[in-house]
Amino acid sequence: MINNLSISSSLIPDKQRGSVESQVFYLTNRVLRLTQHLQLHGRDYSSQRGLWKILSKRKQLLVYLSKRDKLRYDDLIGQLGIRGLKTR
Repeated sequence: MINNLSISSSLIPDKQRGSVESQVFYLTNRVLRLTQHLQLHGRDYSSQRGLWKILSKRKQLLVYLSKRDKLRYDDLIGQLGIRGLKTR
């Protein structure tokens, strides 16, 4: 079991704990932990549902941020190393 999957909290300053970036940061950490859990326990369907809910919430926040401030969105995607939103 790998314990080093969490992202460094130094990416988010202390004064911005409620910002969209910090919320996406914490949700990404939860996604990484749940993904690791589901690799060990593949048939844990309640955890799968929780993961889907977290991913949905993170996506909503990323859509909001991409509409409000594209530069902050691009910077956050780059720092966290997650895939950007699909565009139509």
